Amino acid sequence: SFTFVSFFVCFFFLHEVILFGVFFFFFFKQKTAYEISACLVGSEMCIRDRAPTFTICGEKQLIDLKDLRGKYVLLSFWASYDALSRMQNATLNHAVAQADNVEMVSVSFDEYKSIFNETIKKDQISTSNCFVELAGVSSDLYQTYRLKRGFKNFLLDENGVIVAKDVTVSELSSYLN
Repeated sequence: SFTFVSFFVCFFFLHEVILFGVFFFFFFKQKTAYEISACLVGSEMCIRDRAPTFTICGEKQLIDLKDLRGKYVLLSFWASYDALSRMQNATLNHAVAQADNVEMVSVSFDEYKSIFNETIKKDQISTSNCFVELAGVSSDLYQTYRLKRGFKNFLLDENGVIVAKDVTVSELSSYLN
């Protein structure tokens, strides 16, 4: 007793499953299971998200992320007490100094200006776009970029869309060439 209605319901269900699968594949391709789950629950910034804009003021300069549209931007969020993020920030900073098609904005979440200053001096970091958020992990910027699971970096395209995160120097070269 397989009726036309039963056939239609089965066909419709199968059609929806296929459409969902296609959407899922294209939206989440090249992402790990962890990244997929983080994007689904909204706990992290994801590739293809538009990066939230912000304005940050340093001792000598003010930067508005919107003003950097039209070029690639590498946002690096780090702290001197986090060895991995500090090392990654320093390595990327030196690599970006050699590139002419990317701008780096480096933001430290150190709570003491003296520690921040000593770190950028020791690591020989270019200070042109290097800032410190003295509110540390309590800052609005930390919350906006949802950095709850650790410090990250984000590569933004000319339109301010995240094209990569946790970029290494070799990955940065491949994105920019």
